[in-house]
Amino acid sequence: MSNTIYDIARQADVSIATVSRVFNDSTKVSKATRDKVIAVAREAGYHPQGFAHGLASRKNNIILAVVPVLSNYFFMQVLAGIQDKISEYNYELYIYNIKPNEDKLDQIRQLLRRKWAAAYLMVSVHLPDSKWKHLMEFDDPITLVDDSYPEIDSIYVDNVHGAEVATQYLLNKGYLNPGMILPNRYSKPAQDRLKGFQNIINKYQLRVTPDNVVVGDTDYRDGYNEQNGYEAMQKMLAMETVPDACFCSSDIQAVGAMGALREAGESMPIIGYDDIKVAEYMGLSTISQPMYKMGEKAVEHIIERIENPEQELLQYVFPTELVKRSSTEIEKVINHS
Repeated sequence: MSNTIYDIARQADVSIATVSRVFNDSTKVSKATRDKVIAVAREAGYHPQGFAHGLASRKNNIILAVVPVLSNYFFMQVLAGIQDKISEYNYELYIYNIKPNEDKLDQIRQLLRRKWAAAYLMVSVHLPDSKWKHLMEFDDPITLVDDSYPEIDSIYVDNVHGAEVATQYLLNKGYLNPGMILPNRYSKPAQDRLKGFQNIINKYQLRVTPDNVVVGDTDYRDGYNEQNGYEAMQKMLAMETVPDACFCSSDIQAVGAMGALREAGESMPIIGYDDIKVAEYMGLSTISQPMYKMGEKAVEHIIERIENPEQELLQYVFPTELVKRSSTEIEKVINHS
């Protein structure tokens, strides 16, 4: 005999009204109670009729791209690839914007419970593995883009190698005390880029202090913003021994860092990461990652996953490329008068 809402309420030790609120995403239920009811329902194999009705009443050809913010060069180029590729298939693209001031995992879990789409692309939604693992509770096709988790389909670039190439390039040009501007340390791309930077420093046993890795204070977009780079460069310029070159974790942070240098009347070789459009016009040397192609690949794979749920797990790694421009041809001139 199948379980009913009454059985779920009894097993979770809550009222029927509370169970109903949980499955209708009411905000009047505490997180602890919501998680308990969901856990009981999942164990009992209970699927509320409201969810089933929602699935039946919607076209099952929607792919939902979940993004943290739209006003970002990187996301827009990835989304351009997604949009262009999805037009070749009988699917529609919807975009869901994660609220920056609310818990990301909670928002994603609530979204997946609503069953709004046939599949979900998580674009630059950076979470630690301890949180990504919770998505294993859901059967929906999910692909991470610009992040990775071993048990979820993932499309990303080799950030460790990209950072190694950037750092090696600075060393080859004779800069033996490089600094690095980092966003939030918890995101996997940031961790991997820091690892690549440190790998090269350790390879040559350079006497580079940990203080050379600087983080800006502005947390918006996980620290991938102009203000963060501006703040980090101000900190770098205030150091007793100022680095002789700088590797920025993203082009957008490099834009802010270059602004701080101009404002201070200083100069320093800088290399970024991403190769967004503005980098070309600013003469910014950078590590290029194929953002548009990442979007295209994400669509190709997620549709394959929808049509063949049993296919092997995908961990697709794009290579990066060094792009040399004028920002690394600048001589370091720091005046401490």
